[in-house]
Amino acid sequence: MNIHIATTDKDIVACYPVMRELRPHLTQDRFLAQVRRQQSVGYRLAMVQKGDVVVAVAGFRVSENLAWGRFLYVDDLVTMLAQRSQGYGATLLSWLREYAAAEGCEQLHLDSGTQRHDAHRFYEREGLMKTGFHFAVRNGSDENP
Repeated sequence: MNIHIATTDKDIVACYPVMRELRPHLTQDRFLAQVRRQQSVGYRLAMVQKGDVVVAVAGFRVSENLAWGRFLYVDDLVTMLAQRSQGYGATLLSWLREYAAAEGCEQLHLDSGTQRHDAHRFYEREGLMKTGFHFAVRNGSDENP
């Protein structure tokens, strides 16, 4: 198993089938451009490969704020459905924690949709704690984002 940050177009595109399982609204033709835009403001895309196949990905960024100090925020964390329960997600989350420590981060944070009960059990099993609620609204609307 190999974990590294996707930096080439080829690596980023190889992450798309996995990321699509979490973000089905993304189209392949827009994925690369979107990741590149986000990378320009600090987004990083870690990929787990089993042989030549990407089996898990995590999009994340390192930031700092008054509430948490320096932290690593996980935007996206997903393992291919067919590859779940084989330790890839746990290994990737452990890698992210080590990466955060190496970057001088005091904390690791992520949000998860309220409907993702399996993910919540996984996060809690891996030592993450529920610490709050996330609220959002679309500009000019009271609809869900």
